[in-house]
Amino acid sequence: MNGGSSGQSGSGRAARGGRTRSGKPRPGTGGHGKRRLEGKGPTPPAYLRPGHPAQRRAAAAAARGEPRDGGGAEGKGRPPAGRSADNVPRGRRAAGDGPEIVAGRNAVLEALRADVPATALYAGPRLDVDERVRESIALAAQAGIPMIEAGRAELDRLTAGAVHQGLALRIAPYVYAHPADLTARAAARGEPPLIVALDGVTDPRNLGAIARSVASFGGHGVLIPARRSARVTAGAWKASAGALARVPVAQAPNLTRALASYQEEGLFVVGLDTAGTVGVDDLEVADGPLVLVVGSEGSGLSRLVAQRSDILAQIPMAAAAESLNAGVAAGIALHEVARRRAARA
Repeated sequence: MNGGSSGQSGSGRAARGGRTRSGKPRPGTGGHGKRRLEGKGPTPPAYLRPGHPAQRRAAAAAARGEPRDGGGAEGKGRPPAGRSADNVPRGRRAAGDGPEIVAGRNAVLEALRADVPATALYAGPRLDVDERVRESIALAAQAGIPMIEAGRAELDRLTAGAVHQGLALRIAPYVYAHPADLTARAAARGEPPLIVALDGVTDPRNLGAIARSVASFGGHGVLIPARRSARVTAGAWKASAGALARVPVAQAPNLTRALASYQEEGLFVVGLDTAGTVGVDDLEVADGPLVLVVGSEGSGLSRLVAQRSDILAQIPMAAAAESLNAGVAAGIALHEVARRRAARA
């Protein structure tokens, strides 16, 4: 009886406070007061939260008669009209649908040293400054990258819980070219196209190394498929040693169809394969319009791409059982193509 009495009267007592007149905690309501525990609805956007930096910026902009900017560099508010949340123009979305975050003092410093394009440097409010932090701040200032103070919770959210050591760098999303842009680039230079296509290469460092070789040997760009392929990340930028700023990377929804389109334009498609019947040093079509296709180190070219290729070429090696890293194989093949082109110039 006592238990029932306390359960019914607890709801009324809970409405008057959390303790009785004697100072003892009041008993629970037994669920009779559950309406008082209902949520307050979805969290409002940053620009509507009182006291939030985005709200203060929006209020200041409104006082000046300016349009609201969507929450500033932190990206917590709504994006401006015609642009995405990461400030990329709609219709030109970068693969991955968002910017990359590099976390940790060493990683951030290496990215800044490699001139990886970034949009913001985030630093903790009570950061234990060392030489890496000082150099990172100096390099960001030199490159015109804004520095934003962020609390630990914000850094944890930005880095998805990675070890950030109070420092994080937001990398600008890469906007990929169209496959036709690569041949147009060659035509503008008055040169036969030289394009490297990647089939199943998933390591961004290989993509960066191949872009570096393309820049070194006079190529006009790199073609990658939209799925199951390495993308232009901070790792690719660092491996390219800045070459990705000079060599465009195009993305195709279907690699086989893109190669077929190149063939219709008069380009030869040469697939690098250990089963090839021609050595890259004897490639007669090297001085013509050319697409070199590099497969993955483990499985090589896919069946459809191998069938689509006009020629399968191999890199002569002393040990036939050995396989080359995709970046190394592309560099060797591009060197041979450049050598033959120079000899026939």
